[in-house]
Amino acid sequence: MSLILSIETAVSVCSVALHEEKGLVGLLELHQENVHAQKLMPAIKSLLDRAGLESGDLSAVAVSEGPGSYTGLRIGVSTAKGISFAHQIPLIAVGTLDALAFQVVDMVEPGSFVVPMIDARRMEVYSKVFDYGMKEKEGLRPVIIDEDSYATYLEKGKVYFCGDGSRKITEVIDHPNVRFLNVSNSAKSVGDLATEKFIQKDFVDIAYFEPNYLKEFRVLKSKKNPLAL
Repeated sequence: MSLILSIETAVSVCSVALHEEKGLVGLLELHQENVHAQKLMPAIKSLLDRAGLESGDLSAVAVSEGPGSYTGLRIGVSTAKGISFAHQIPLIAVGTLDALAFQVVDMVEPGSFVVPMIDARRMEVYSKVFDYGMKEKEGLRPVIIDEDSYATYLEKGKVYFCGDGSRKITEVIDHPNVRFLNVSNSAKSVGDLATEKFIQKDFVDIAYFEPNYLKEFRVLKSKKNPLAL
């Protein structure tokens, strides 16, 4: 029996899940800001304890690879790498936006589109575009939201926006085909996609794998003290 631990820390939610061949075994989520560093490992232990399992029972570890919060991704990936290395089990990387879109695939109708979004700076988001069957129509990229964003898809059918970046759509786009789905990033959908990757042996190299930050992380200097970071 394969047992996969999945980790989602790309956004504010700290989420962990366990999957086996038959599906979800357990899920634990904390919807709190800036708790990943303190709560991730205790959450994993609690989830395993509830299932009567130990980390040595795991067959693989999956992690949301980004884009998203630099700190959140770093903590999630570092933790996943550590567990994978310690138990010599495969590491599986799942795109954060892919996992977000997968949550809504059963909520949309034929002819529509799904646009998962993660909040970036100001009016910018990281997004992808999928059709109703989860076929990728537009790859991962940063988008500055304006009134013409996603106009091509909106003219073709309903467009379902989801994720913490989708609130920016309400500020600038007024179109009858705009729809919103209130779903958050979750380790459950990371694990759902990771299960298929495990079957296909689609693993990443533990030593060289890095999160997809999409943009180079920048350290800003203090305005009060120009000599300090």
